[in-house]
Amino acid sequence: MLTCDVLIIGSGLAGLTAALKLADHKKVLLVSKRKIADSSSQWAQGGVAAVISDEDSIESHVKDTEFVGGGLTDPKVATFVASHGKESIQWLNELNVAFSRDETSNQFHLTKEGGHSHRRVVHAKDATGKAIQSTLTDKVKIHPNITILENHIAIDLITEKKSLKITQIKSNRCLGAYVLNNKTSKVITIAAKETILAAGGVSKVYLYTTNPDVSTGDGVAMAWRVGCRVANMEFIQFHPTCLFHPKAKSFLISEIVRGEGGLLKLPDGSRFMDQYDARAELASRDIVARAIDFEMKKRGIDCVYLDISHKSPDFIKSQFPNIYARCLELGIDMTKEWMPVVPAAHYSCGGVMTNLFGQTDLSNLYAIGETAYTGLHGANRLASNSLLECLVFGNAVATHILQSPVKPSSFDLPHWDESRVTDADEEILITHTWNELRRFMWNYVGIVRTNKRLSRALHRIHMLRDEVHEFYTNFKVSHNLIELRNLLQVAELIVKSAIARHESRGLHFSRDYPKPLKVAKPTILTPSNFYSLLDQNHGH
Repeated sequence: MLTCDVLIIGSGLAGLTAALKLADHKKVLLVSKRKIADSSSQWAQGGVAAVISDEDSIESHVKDTEFVGGGLTDPKVATFVASHGKESIQWLNELNVAFSRDETSNQFHLTKEGGHSHRRVVHAKDATGKAIQSTLTDKVKIHPNITILENHIAIDLITEKKSLKITQIKSNRCLGAYVLNNKTSKVITIAAKETILAAGGVSKVYLYTTNPDVSTGDGVAMAWRVGCRVANMEFIQFHPTCLFHPKAKSFLISEIVRGEGGLLKLPDGSRFMDQYDARAELASRDIVARAIDFEMKKRGIDCVYLDISHKSPDFIKSQFPNIYARCLELGIDMTKEWMPVVPAAHYSCGGVMTNLFGQTDLSNLYAIGETAYTGLHGANRLASNSLLECLVFGNAVATHILQSPVKPSSFDLPHWDESRVTDADEEILITHTWNELRRFMWNYVGIVRTNKRLSRALHRIHMLRDEVHEFYTNFKVSHNLIELRNLLQVAELIVKSAIARHESRGLHFSRDYPKPLKVAKPTILTPSNFYSLLDQNHGH
């Protein structure tokens, strides 16, 4: 058994921020499924939205966030996040993150993305996530109070009621987690006074995604299994412009390209976005993604094209060096040619419900980053608000933990029991189920939805869930099995949330309910007794 003051599950920007903010006063244990660099934050190209310019204002940032959020953004949360933008950038600047600067003034170079009324996106060329992550990773690795477990995947949270079977108490606390060492296949018990879920998003539940392979909804699924509510899981953001190329796995063409003048075109060279929105290419992501999806299906084409070749080669190479280099590797010269693009699952606006301190429904359990539903994004996320949310709530959670008295735990945590399970005989079943799930989620629960498609998807999820539960009950856990179990859980939450919303709003578009309701309400799901009973009866 390992012990720590704070267990952080996930190594993206939210997790690293919380770790660094806590480490001077707490013993922190950071668990990463693979290498620390393997997170969605690492791949973020755009930047961090923050009010820096005197021409901009907190009120304007909040207004843009609320407008894109389709009536479901919590104004208090939006104001809280926007108000902490400048200090978040200052903190990163003090850590020497190499942000792009204006050549004449040497001030931060601010760019503009879809949905923003001002230039307020602080960036490091077109690889902001990598610049921030690498800087924070270097700091985390040398801090004496931070222990890093790479290549470890969390299986489940340990709680008083579920793990210790203490049913007579009214309250319930998180006491740590069971974690699988991917290299040794041994399960470690980790006892923690506080646990933070910073495990990223859910987009690997879809066949096409911009996310790395680690985005399997682990944090959401684990929190749900111990009784935490989730909200707005139906709002999956599909990024409009993922490079369409057989060798370009999950490569995103940043929104900055459109922000700096990139045009979307059909194969014949004609533009189409002005038919869907007055802002044309700078409309919010949900509008652009649906427009591309509609044009592709109407015309029977495999992709549309993004063209910025009307800009000078020097401008393109200086502003988008990574996109330019990657496209060139694939035989596409973006200074002369159009880039073929398609929409792909990108970001989940829903997640585990939290308050302004990142607290979940379970005592001593926090959730931050894409795992959490804070109320900031509503029905659609404003571009570059995600990294800002990670920074603000990573700090908020750390502050709350440092200011809160810790109730001592006198429990001896039970070790993982493998006495009633055996080695899996056919791992191929996991692979086949994974592929089937991602394909029907793409076909039935994608950019445009219908009642019939959602019902069909839910039926398949229930069949597969029962099969995987039987597999999980009888065989030793593996990395792939843990991820598949979590993916099936989040898939069900997405579909049930989509079925519950009888309207079209933001990222959720239903052909059966094409118009929005007059009153916007979040979709909140609460775990039933069925799930807790199902989970307690496994063989481990």
